[in-house]
Amino acid sequence: MSQKRGLGRGLEALIPSTRDPEQGFAEIEIDEIRPNPQQPRGDFDDEALAGLAESIRSLGLLQPVVVRPDPEGGYFLVAGERRWRAARKAGLSRIPAVIRTSDDREWLTAALVENLQRADLNPLEEAAAFQQLLEDFGLTHEEVGRRVGRSRAAITNSIRLLGLPASIQSRLASGELSAGHARALAAIEDRAFAEHVAKRAVAEGWSVRQVEDAVRLRRGENTQAPRVREVRPAEIIELEMRLAERLGNKVRVDFRQGKGALRIDYRSLEELEKIYRRLMS
Repeated sequence: MSQKRGLGRGLEALIPSTRDPEQGFAEIEIDEIRPNPQQPRGDFDDEALAGLAESIRSLGLLQPVVVRPDPEGGYFLVAGERRWRAARKAGLSRIPAVIRTSDDREWLTAALVENLQRADLNPLEEAAAFQQLLEDFGLTHEEVGRRVGRSRAAITNSIRLLGLPASIQSRLASGELSAGHARALAAIEDRAFAEHVAKRAVAEGWSVRQVEDAVRLRRGENTQAPRVREVRPAEIIELEMRLAERLGNKVRVDFRQGKGALRIDYRSLEELEKIYRRLMS
């Protein structure tokens, strides 16, 4: 069984260094941390928290929370309340935290991006760092990609790895599965079937192509004959691109005979709220 890496040698490199002994990186007793009383958000999706707690039990907390000292003792959360709640649900007694004496988020965002560009991270640690920039600092997929020199699609595909079952994430973190295998498995909506495919892929040494074929077979697609690609109007493709850039999420427009449907992918209620605000602005 692979060892839980938790924050890991790689992601620890993302924590900005400081000479101030009251700032920097530390592991803190979870009961010493309290939510920010001015945090406007009060609702957290129980199902999403349970999934994150399952991942934390398997791999540890990949993304540190950000806290500031409370003059009366303990710490207030600056960012990461969802992870803090999930860590409590997972039974952790201590969690990694970045300690700041102020809420200087712009400084921390810039430092995380700068260190992310040179840190040696495994695919899950990298995805966790991208997700932290989205979740804690309000960046879009497009903005994260621009800051770290990746395409928006590359950021989206990386973050999708965090939605995989914990058992598959463990195989990815240990190197039993590659990022290519994991990206193919992320396309399977049936989590039990995804775990079955992952287990066979490891046991039988499947290539990425073999995993992709298993996904296509599950969907009833022919893996032998080349697929005839649908010819889509250029203006529809352009509209998709503009919507994706505007919302920072994957967008699909299905168009046939003058009518169709619009699909916008999101991974959490926070993302859905951001999409709503952008559509209403």
